[in-house]
Amino acid sequence: MRKSFRIKKPEEFQQVFDHHQSVANKYFVVYRLKKENQKHFRLGLSVGKKIGKAHDRVHVKRRIRQSMLELKPLLDQQSDILVIARPSVAGESQAFIKKQLTHVLGLAKLLKDESHGKD
Repeated sequence: MRKSFRIKKPEEFQQVFDHHQSVANKYFVVYRLKKENQKHFRLGLSVGKKIGKAHDRVHVKRRIRQSMLELKPLLDQQSDILVIARPSVAGESQAFIKKQLTHVLGLAKLLKDESHGKD
């Protein structure tokens, strides 16, 4: 995922926290800030130390980024999105993480396709 798709600065994270709409499931918390006239969504990730050592946290971040890349065509492009990983996500597979992200993004109404939660 290109750097233009990422939220990196602490003040940008704080702006989303201050004006947020949030939803959660057992594995992720998603904060959303609607931004009109934005060309594409931006993603911020937070993976805390409760998930594990540094290499475990990097592994989870990579899986989240890959899942978001695969979901990119379905996402609302005019939003800043923060994804906070909960400790229960540690050690899960790529397919499982994508399924849980799809679920929580659907709850946040960030997906264009309404068939996301129906199996």
